Amino acid sequence: MSAVGIRGERDQGQDVRTSNVTAVMAIANVVKTSLGPQGLDKMLVDEIGDVVITNDGATILKQLEVEHPAAKVIVELSQLQDKEVGDGTTSVVVLAAELLRRANELIKIKVHPTTIISGYKLAARQAVKYIQSHLVHKITEDDTEILINAAKTSMNSKVIGPESHIFAKLAVDAVRLVKTQGLVSGKAKYPIQSINVVKSHGQSSNQSELVKGYVIQLQRASQQMVTKVKNAKIACLDINLNKFKMQMGVQILVDDPNNLEKIRKKEMDVLKERIQLLLQAGANVILTSKGMDDLANKYLVEAGAIGLRRVPKDHLRRIAKAAGAKVVTTFANEETGESFDASCLGEAEEVYEEAIGDNDYIFFKGMKKEQSASIIVRGANELMTDEIERSLHDSLCVVKRTLESGSVVAGGGAVEMALSIYLDDYSRKLDSNEQIAIAEFAEALTSIPKILATNAAKDSIDLISKLRVLHSKSQSLEVDEKGYKFSGLDLVKGEVRHNLRHGVLEPTVSKIKALKFATEAAITILRIDDMIKLEPKKEQMPGRH
Repeated sequence: MSAVGIRGERDQGQDVRTSNVTAVMAIANVVKTSLGPQGLDKMLVDEIGDVVITNDGATILKQLEVEHPAAKVIVELSQLQDKEVGDGTTSVVVLAAELLRRANELIKIKVHPTTIISGYKLAARQAVKYIQSHLVHKITEDDTEILINAAKTSMNSKVIGPESHIFAKLAVDAVRLVKTQGLVSGKAKYPIQSINVVKSHGQSSNQSELVKGYVIQLQRASQQMVTKVKNAKIACLDINLNKFKMQMGVQILVDDPNNLEKIRKKEMDVLKERIQLLLQAGANVILTSKGMDDLANKYLVEAGAIGLRRVPKDHLRRIAKAAGAKVVTTFANEETGESFDASCLGEAEEVYEEAIGDNDYIFFKGMKKEQSASIIVRGANELMTDEIERSLHDSLCVVKRTLESGSVVAGGGAVEMALSIYLDDYSRKLDSNEQIAIAEFAEALTSIPKILATNAAKDSIDLISKLRVLHSKSQSLEVDEKGYKFSGLDLVKGEVRHNLRHGVLEPTVSKIKALKFATEAAITILRIDDMIKLEPKKEQMPGRH
C-alpha cells in the first residue's frame, strides 16, 4: 500500500516497462517460429482436450488465456489485423514486440519515452509514404496471375502450401464471383461473407471444389420430400412451423369435454392454414430457423416442396439477401388475420440435396439478386479441414484487399528491408532528438526478414547483408531499372531474388496497416509508466458491524 492510501500494489517507472516488455516478448516468441513459408505449426489443447493445430497467428493468440494487461493489447492487435486485413497477423505481433524491446533499451540509456513516441510516429508516417510512392506495383482486376500469386504467397506458410496452385485459383475465382458495386461510391466491392466455406472430411484436399451458388450442410425435413426443385421460390421464415400451441401463461378452461377435440383440431388447422398461405404464394422451398414438425412435412410432401428446418440465422440471412427474399418473422397482418405476401419470396434456378462424404448438403444455384459462391473443402480429418478453412479465409481476404486497393508489394522481407535502409538514411538528416528513435525503428524492421531466414534454417546474417546491399544500391540510383527495390528472400534455395518477378506478392494494404497497427500498439504500451492493481473490496458479513 502506498503512502497516499491506495489499497493495492503499485509499480512505477522502469519496473512497469520491463514487466510489459517481458510479457509482450513472451507472446511474440510463441508465434515467432510460425512466421513465413517454412514456419512451424502449433498444437493448442484446451481444458476439455479439444485440439487445434494451426499456423495462423490470430488463431494461436485467440486460444491463449492471457492474464497480463500489456500482453492483452498485443493479442487484440493481432485480432484487429485479422479483422481489417485478414493476413499478416504474425508479423504485426513480431514487429510490435521488437519496437517495444528497442524502445525499452533506449529508455535504459535515459532517452525520454515522449521522444521515442514522436520518433516512432514520424518513422511510421515516412514509411507509409515511401511504400506508396516507391514500392507499390499497380494492378487491375484482369491481372489474374498476380492475384493468384498473392493468394499463393498467403498460403505458402500454411498447411495447404504444397497445393497452393489449386487453392489460390479457387480463392481468386470465388472472390470474383461475389463482385458487387458499392451503392454510394460506385466502386467494386467484394463481400467475402457471401463466400461460404463448407467442410466435409474424406478424400484428398486436392478434391476441394468451388460451387457457383450457396451450399449449406442440412438435409430435408423429411426423406419423403423431393430432392430437387427447379425455378425455386424461396420463403425464409423465422417462425415455428410446429403444431400451434397457445403462448406460455395462457390458460383455457374447458367446461365441455366435446370442445377438447375441437381445440386439438383447431391447433392442427392453424398450422395447415399457414402452410397453405406459403404454398398459395408460390413457395416451393421453405426455410425456417425454428422447428417444422411431421404435420407440416406431410403438407409439403403432398405439394412437392422442400422444407428445411433449424437453418442457422446467419445462413438464412445470406440466402435471403442473395435470392432477393425477405426474412418473415410473423404471418400476422394489419387486419386481424394472417397472410403471406408473394413479394417476400426469393428466387433461384434450382435447389437440390446432394450427399458429399458422410453428410447431406443443400445447394442453391442461380440466385436472383446476388451471385454467391461456396467452397467445399475436403481433407483427411477435422483438424485438417479446419486449418484449410483458416488458410482459405486469409487468402480470400488477401485477394479482396488486393482487388479493392489495386496494388501489391513484393514479399519475402523486401518492403521491410527497403524501409529499413530508407529510414536509416532519413534519420541521419534529422538534427532533432527523434533521430535515435527513427534509427531504432529502422533496425526493428529488419527483424521480419531475420526471422523468415532463421525459420527456414538459413544463415540470416549472410542473407540480410546481401539484401541490404541490393536495397542500398536501389536507393542510391536515380532510376532503378533492374528492380533492386523488389529484392527479397528465396527461402527454399536460401538466396536473394527479384520477388516481384517470381510472384511473391502481398497486398499493399496489409503492409501499411501492419506498420500502423504495430506502431500504435507499441506506443500504447510505451506510454504506461505506472500500474496499480487494486485489492478487491472485502465484503462485510451480514449482521456484523
